[in-house]
Amino acid sequence: MHDRLPAPPPATPAASPSGEPLAGGLKQRHLTMLGLGGVIGAGLFVGSGAGIALAGPGIVVSYLIAGVLAMCVMRMLGEMSTAMPASGSFSVHAERALGRWAGFSVGWLYWFLLVVVLAVEATGAAQIANGWLPSVPQWAWVLVFMVVFTGANLAAVKNFGEFEFYFAALKVFAIVAFLVLGLLAIFGVLPDTSPAGLAHLTGQGGFLPNGWQGVTSGVLAVIFAFGGLEVVTIAAAESDDPVRSVARAVRSAVFRILFFYVGSMAVIVTVLPWTAQKAGLSPYVTVLDAIGIPSAGQIMNIVVFVALLSALNANLYGSSRMVFSLAERGEAPKALLKVGGAGVPRRAVLASVAFGFVSVLLNLKWPDTVFLYMLNAVGAVLLFVWAMIAVSQLRLRPRIEREAPERLVLRMWLFPGLTWVTLAAIATVFVLMLTDDAARPQLLWSLGATALVLAVAGVRELRARRV
Repeated sequence: MHDRLPAPPPATPAASPSGEPLAGGLKQRHLTMLGLGGVIGAGLFVGSGAGIALAGPGIVVSYLIAGVLAMCVMRMLGEMSTAMPASGSFSVHAERALGRWAGFSVGWLYWFLLVVVLAVEATGAAQIANGWLPSVPQWAWVLVFMVVFTGANLAAVKNFGEFEFYFAALKVFAIVAFLVLGLLAIFGVLPDTSPAGLAHLTGQGGFLPNGWQGVTSGVLAVIFAFGGLEVVTIAAAESDDPVRSVARAVRSAVFRILFFYVGSMAVIVTVLPWTAQKAGLSPYVTVLDAIGIPSAGQIMNIVVFVALLSALNANLYGSSRMVFSLAERGEAPKALLKVGGAGVPRRAVLASVAFGFVSVLLNLKWPDTVFLYMLNAVGAVLLFVWAMIAVSQLRLRPRIEREAPERLVLRMWLFPGLTWVTLAAIATVFVLMLTDDAARPQLLWSLGATALVLAVAGVRELRARRV
């Protein structure tokens, strides 16, 4: 375990042990839009329908609970990342707070999560593209997307930043446009609409048609949609000014994202009765169709397509930097430390995309067997990562205050009380998943994967002590 804090971060990102630095290149605008758009994905545009079916109008409360939890975790992570910027982010923080076993476990589990989910995103985007051009087979679209984004990530980090900037800008524009149109429809300003009032919030069984059980089920359905914010702190290490960049990105992102999510749900259940939502159809499409927006389905298809490609790009970036950081600390093969002329860890990128290709092939060939087991095995990993972020912050905050208080540019609110409350909330979600028939298999598979990685970490720890 690291007993003292590392030296203050230099103006540019740290070099690797081989003396080959990761190149800076990410601007403040890149990180700000990555923070805003990183969690606005298919989980919101499509997956929110499942939450509405469970909670009715109470889905607003479900998103509020999940969003506040994500905000608190992000604030803790922002505090540590401004004090100690690192491309491994929470994996590095966990190692400094708890020991090598923690950094190893969190880092590898998160890498596995990203490369498996990458396959889902590539396949989802390919399905949409195949619908537009049926003559091109789905596997060919997957190959095109993987090659394009691998090339973008191999060239220079600014390419990743530019892709994400415009992807995120489109998603944010889509959400803002939806909120504006929804509010106009609610107040009866749009043609052929009359003021909706609160009738749809209180009809069809009331605001909580399935009671608080529906709200808690809604939380389980939507909480994982907030995954992705963590990449901001990973990317900040390659910005021109890591400390200020991550602080600004976190401050600008958390409240706006909560507004986008909760605001969208409030508009959806106010414009239409919650029972009007159709299974398998985006609630955004249902609302846009109802208020007379032509080609609403195709518009949302484009937005979801961009959201999937954006997530694919971000996950490829995040996974490569995480495995590079693991290699820096001796927790992954040293060969992955090779950095190209553009300051890009090319072997780490190729290693991540290689496993991503394997995941895609498993998804295309055995979506309901082998790949389903892999997906279940990483389903609840995000909660484990969040829990480790909270525990790390509890351990590191007093150390930072004692040794380098000037580095606390961004502070967790109401420390340590709110950190403990957040940790208790995460534990509660674990318990809820265990008691929920639909979520239990995912939790058990994820716990199995986590236990396996922890066992490997423990064996490595014992061997290191014997040397």
